[in-house]
Amino acid sequence: MPRLSIRGLRSTPSPGKPDEETRAHVAGAASAAAAEVGGPPAVRYDPTAAAFFDVDNTMMMGASLFWFARGLAARKYFTTRDMAGFFWQQAKFRIAGTESSAEDLHTMRENGLAFVAGRPVAEIVQAGEEIYDELMAARIWSGTRSLAQQHLDAGQRVWLVTATPVELAAIIASRLGLTGALGTVAEVVDGHYTGRLVGELMHGPAKAEAVLALAQREGLDLSRCTAYSDSANDLPMLSLTGTAVAVNPDTELRAVARSRGWVIRDFRTGRKAAKIGIPTVAAAAVSGGVVGGAIALRRRNKFPF
Repeated sequence: MPRLSIRGLRSTPSPGKPDEETRAHVAGAASAAAAEVGGPPAVRYDPTAAAFFDVDNTMMMGASLFWFARGLAARKYFTTRDMAGFFWQQAKFRIAGTESSAEDLHTMRENGLAFVAGRPVAEIVQAGEEIYDELMAARIWSGTRSLAQQHLDAGQRVWLVTATPVELAAIIASRLGLTGALGTVAEVVDGHYTGRLVGELMHGPAKAEAVLALAQREGLDLSRCTAYSDSANDLPMLSLTGTAVAVNPDTELRAVARSRGWVIRDFRTGRKAAKIGIPTVAAAAVSGGVVGGAIALRRRNKFPF
C-alpha cells in the first residue's frame, strides 16, 4: 500500500494560481509517482501492454467515494446531516453545469481533502480497508472484473485510474488482485495529511496525464494498451490507448463509442441502473469536485468532509 510523502510536487507548483493544464499535469505526475506496482503476472509476461480501468460505474456499481463517505459516517467522522448536505451540494453541482458551478468547483478543489487534514495516513488506510470489505466488495461488476482478468491472464498489467483518493484506489486494486492504481493524491507531511491536493483531481485530462506518466515510467506502448470507462469525462484517457472500451456508458460516451467503432459493454439491468444513480450524483466529487460538504463542516470545526 503506498505511503505518500510528496516532496517537490506541491499543490501550488508556481507563484500565483496555476492553470488547469498545469494542475492536471502535476496531478498526473504525482499519481504515477505514487502508484505502487505489483510484480509481473505469473503467466507469460507482456511488458509493453496494459489495461486501465475507471472505477465508478465501470468497475464498481455507483461511486467509491460515496461508499467511503458512508463508512466514515458510520465511524462518526461526521453526521448523517452533514452527509445530506454533501449530497445536495454535489447533486446541484452535477445538474447545474453553470459558470457558478465552476466557481464551486474551485472552492471544492481547494478544500477537497480538508476532512483528513492532520490525520495519519495509516488511520485512513485502515478505515478504507474495513469500508471496502463492508460496503464495496459486493458492488464490483463481475463482468468488468472478468475483463480485467483477461488482461492479467494474457500477462498484461492492470491499473485502476480514478478520482477517488489514491489510498482507497490502491485498496480496491489490491483486493481485486490488480497491478495498482492511479488516484487523486493528497499532500502528506511526516505521515499526516495536510488537507491539500497535489495538483488537480484525478479527473478528465489529469487521468490522461497520469496514464502518460505511468506509461513512460513503465515502458508501456500505449498503442498496445486498452482503456475502459463509463463516462465521456474520460475521453482524454480513452483516446490515448490503441483500444478503448465503453463500459456501462453514459449517453455521450455511447454516442462517441458508436461513432468511433469502440466496443460497448453494458453489464447493467434496468434495476441496477436505477440503484446506482443516486450514489453517483452524491459523489460527484469523483467526477467534478471532491467532498463539497467540507466547507460547512470546517465552519463548525468538525471533521470537514
